[in-house]
Amino acid sequence: MAKIHQLKLGARAKTSHSKPVHYLLRLFTSGTTPRSTKALRNLRKICETDLEGNYDLEVIDIYQEPGRATEFNIIAAPTLIKEEPLPTRRMVGDLSDTPKVLLSLAIARAK
Repeated sequence: MAKIHQLKLGARAKTSHSKPVHYLLRLFTSGTTPRSTKALRNLRKICETDLEGNYDLEVIDIYQEPGRATEFNIIAAPTLIKEEPLPTRRMVGDLSDTPKVLLSLAIARAK
């Protein structure tokens, strides 16, 4: 009979020899629109609660830096890109559904 193994996401899994996972996040916003402001507020809450300082967050306003939006193939804002750890993941929207954001970005929930 096959054994079933339960896998845990890496952000909270620590061994005596491993470091916490470090996240590299980029949030593309469209100025100070209500939706972009809400996305930034929601993302900061997720970072403070679930990433415990193990992240770098870059916020890019596509109105001020349109070349960056082209560089990263951004077609809608707000868009969040999780660059590290791999694989790269993207989400579009105000990030208000925290469990969905965590699942989509493969971030383990703080206990």
